[in-house]
Amino acid sequence: MTEWLSSTWEASWRSFQYFNLYRLVLALLFCLALLFPNEWTARLNLLPTTPILVLTAVYLSATLGGLLLATHWHRHFNKQLSVQVMIDIAAVTALMLQARGVGSGLGILLLVSLAAASLVGRGRLVVFYAAVATLAVLLMQSYGILAEQFEPTTIVQAGLISAGFFATAILARLLGQRVMINEDLARRRGVALENQILISQRVVERVQLGVAIVGREGEVIRCNPVAQEMLGLPDAGTPSPLAACSGALADALAAWQRSAKGEQSSFSGAGGRDLQARFESTSSSDGEILIFLEDLGRIKEQAQQLKLASLGRLTASIAHEIRNPLSAIGHAGELLREERRGEMQERLLRILNDNVIRLDRIVKDVLELGRQNRAEPEMLRAEAFCVAFLEELAGSESFPEGVVRLEVRDDFPICFDRSHLHQVLWNLVSNGVRHSTGGPGAVRVVLQNGALPGRVELHVIDDGQGIPESVREQIFEPFFTTHTQGTGLGLFIARELCATNGASLELVASSRGAHFIVAGRNDTCQLPNPNDAPVAK
Repeated sequence: MTEWLSSTWEASWRSFQYFNLYRLVLALLFCLALLFPNEWTARLNLLPTTPILVLTAVYLSATLGGLLLATHWHRHFNKQLSVQVMIDIAAVTALMLQARGVGSGLGILLLVSLAAASLVGRGRLVVFYAAVATLAVLLMQSYGILAEQFEPTTIVQAGLISAGFFATAILARLLGQRVMINEDLARRRGVALENQILISQRVVERVQLGVAIVGREGEVIRCNPVAQEMLGLPDAGTPSPLAACSGALADALAAWQRSAKGEQSSFSGAGGRDLQARFESTSSSDGEILIFLEDLGRIKEQAQQLKLASLGRLTASIAHEIRNPLSAIGHAGELLREERRGEMQERLLRILNDNVIRLDRIVKDVLELGRQNRAEPEMLRAEAFCVAFLEELAGSESFPEGVVRLEVRDDFPICFDRSHLHQVLWNLVSNGVRHSTGGPGAVRVVLQNGALPGRVELHVIDDGQGIPESVREQIFEPFFTTHTQGTGLGLFIARELCATNGASLELVASSRGAHFIVAGRNDTCQLPNPNDAPVAK
């Protein structure tokens, strides 16, 4: 145990400085005692003789030097301590000899010095200091007795004081060890607490939940970056009134405090985001309240992603199983078509063929769900890509001439996977033509720069009846369709493909028809030379 304490103990220079300051004050008191009237210091037998004056001056100089060394030269701690203790023993013993031995009461000063040295040193040297002090006092008292200056019986008093030296040193050493253990325990717990605080702060910063601490007066004391973004706080470290950040949240908190129930409240946060708040009281003396904020949009998105993941695995397996018999049915229909039959048989074969084509399209859309995350984005010239795309679309679909018009307000590169952008535009333009009036320019593809730097937009606008307000939030859900021949996967896949390429697909309000915007970026893919940009074929 002692070896462990010695190995973990670090020299306490500040405590050593206080010890030297005490010694300096003691030396100054000796000097003052020589200046006081003899009646005041008669008990100490300190007379202003030449030996005492010289001894006091030397001791004062030694204590002052020791204090300066302990303050400005933090090296050789044990040597400095041992030297200062030896000086104390020598000085006090010499003063005791001049003041008629242990009867002067100056031996108490050695007890104080030994106790202080034991607390500061905390090593085996403290017993050595007690032994040296004992030997010095006994030799001093024996010399006085032999010189017939002291009473012989005072040797017993010197022995008792010497025993006190050892008792003081040992008890102080044990006390120092206990203090050291507690000090080391407090240090280790402090380090563990600091590490735990750092880990907790990092965890709170990384969680998707918004966490805010509200004081008794309703001010936001601290919050993590997620809560700062949700509430629109300017600075997470500056307390601000909760009512100024979100009046709805402040009202919900007040209602919770009145009812003292763990109910959840929904409100609108910064940027119109739908948020949900949950309140919990703390056991702190200041009465802080924890507020946990959740983004309802993110929760819905996660739930949809989980649903789609399980649905994708199920539909993909079903699609693979359907495709083989579907191919056989289609092939059988083609063989039957080659035979000459009546009008009724031709009509039935046409119905069979149309439904086989529809089922095949559904299977392709379902299988596309599993391939939507594999994107290879590249810089594409938007105008050249759209021109080539519209030519291919006009050649594949029986659209009236001029029904789709391209308007280039800004020519820009867009970072997108070529096949993904082709599929997105095919879906949007095909839907637009299907629901438009079918006249010239009924569907417009508009290219223009976005409002934010680095963002570009492709608008697909038709002049049809538009999308009813009641289903605007559902059109991007899988398998939702208003068309009898639709699969309900086209717009969903289009939005997922846009998200895979770092873009977005939105339906915006329009006075007539439907208005979709594909917002992409043109500042992340490196394009060495605009003239060398890849052009769609």
